Amino acid sequence: MGAVRNILAGSLLVWSVLASPAFAEKRVALIVGNSGYEKVAKLGNPANDSAVVAEALRSSGFVNVDLRRDLKVAEMRRALRDFAEMSQDADVAVVYFAGHGIEVDGMNYLIPTDAVLDRDTDIYDEAISLERVLVAVEPAKKLRLIILDACRDNPFARSMKRTIASRAIGRGLAKVEPASANTLIAFASKAGTTAADGDGSNSPFTSALVKHVTKPGLDLRKAFGYVRDDVLKSTSNRQEPYLYGSLGGDDLSLVPSQVPSAGPEADPQTAVRRDYELALQLGTRDGWQAFLSQYPSGFYVDLAKGQLKKIAAEEARVATTEKAKQAELERMRLAAEGAKQVEIAKATAAAKAAEEARIAAERTKQIEQAKAAEAEKSRIAAEETRGDAKMAAVTTLPLDSQDSNGDLNRMLKIELRRVGCNTGAVDGEWNTSARDALDRFNKSAGMKLDIKSASSDALDVVRSKAGRICPLVCEAGYRADGDRCEKIACRSGYVLSDANACEKADTKPTAKRKPDAAVRADKPVSSQARADSAYNGNSYKPCMGPVTGCYGRAIRTMSPDQARAWCSRRPTC
Repeated sequence: MGAVRNILAGSLLVWSVLASPAFAEKRVALIVGNSGYEKVAKLGNPANDSAVVAEALRSSGFVNVDLRRDLKVAEMRRALRDFAEMSQDADVAVVYFAGHGIEVDGMNYLIPTDAVLDRDTDIYDEAISLERVLVAVEPAKKLRLIILDACRDNPFARSMKRTIASRAIGRGLAKVEPASANTLIAFASKAGTTAADGDGSNSPFTSALVKHVTKPGLDLRKAFGYVRDDVLKSTSNRQEPYLYGSLGGDDLSLVPSQVPSAGPEADPQTAVRRDYELALQLGTRDGWQAFLSQYPSGFYVDLAKGQLKKIAAEEARVATTEKAKQAELERMRLAAEGAKQVEIAKATAAAKAAEEARIAAERTKQIEQAKAAEAEKSRIAAEETRGDAKMAAVTTLPLDSQDSNGDLNRMLKIELRRVGCNTGAVDGEWNTSARDALDRFNKSAGMKLDIKSASSDALDVVRSKAGRICPLVCEAGYRADGDRCEKIACRSGYVLSDANACEKADTKPTAKRKPDAAVRADKPVSSQARADSAYNGNSYKPCMGPVTGCYGRAIRTMSPDQARAWCSRRPTC
């Protein structure tokens, strides 16, 4: 938890950077930490490393920092696709990956957590090439930076079968030469060598990275030089980080040198609130103690102490429950073995006392839980009130702040779509469709986020969810199957009913209605126009049929065949 303490201690930059011309550039980052590998031993540090890097970038003026952990191959592809969309109008785009990487025939690949890699050719289907990552950062105008803490000694390389004897599987990663200008790729260890995962809570490379790279005004080449020196020193010259790519003659820092002062709109509680929410997300005793070591008093400190009491009550409940169980087992053993009545009486008394202690601990736990829940409810209500006051003055914000609001709206919509709550367009407008999406998230996740406007708090909460939150709702004729809608196929002699179930067909002859000459074979033109009109007026419902541009939107989340089927369906309302 030393890393958490460093994070809490390092949150010194105020969130009002968005209103400063020095920070007007759009900086975005995708952070991936893969620790929980399914087919090989888990890595200890990537989850911690990714959290430290994400917090360092947020504290340095990156508003859009997408933190993902333990991604499978499909999830990594989706994360890169979303990030490429986020990078479209960005000045700086950063991708950080911690986990396993491998080099096959001179090409570098990042390994998802569900990879099996029985054979060398499996790498093309089960891993993500570094070229794919370069495509995700390519739209950025000023700087494209990829940081790979992925040169660890790779167990996949040792067990992988070769289909061709001459196919090379390297140790570490292969040297790269980015083709695009102002593109840098940083390796934790130079090509052909491996890097240490580290004995502490963070790898040596990431520990040095967060220390130097986010220093305001420090040129990146010099910053990575300092990282190299620190890692060489901490590993006794066994590991040497390396930087590939080139920059122009001007200094280029990840964080501008000007640190803006807090304006009249700034919230003095921003830093402590963000650290509180980080500790709340961790939900551990160490996290809360780290928070309290940084902040001695105040509103959030009182809330943190309440959370610690709740944890202590739960620990006491677990301990007393186990003690009561053991005491009852001892009593039953003595009774079964025909022990003396004196011994049985003692055991019975001990079991009774242990059970009373368990009941008392359970009652204390419920009280502390209720107190913590009520305090959290009051905190959220107070922040919603403060958010309403900020919204009243939104029209007076500088233009660059309004642009940042559009970026925030877009990012929150992307995340809501990832968890299955947003079916509308992804743009910079916070409209009825977006509010409905956040409302669905609140109901499904048991949250009370303010739906009237997008907020960094809401973005952090939605990002913290690993998978689908909102249940999948399918149109008539389809049923939910995991994350997709599958067409219902009824066997011979059965038809699909209005209740979306297969029922025995009615064998009675029915008069066939002549098709209306004005109706096309696939869908009525008037229905298309009606759906388009409703979509433009924010009153569109999926049952109205597809609207213009349906295929372009559907292809993002479906296969081409499914998208074509979805976008040629008939209106049902």
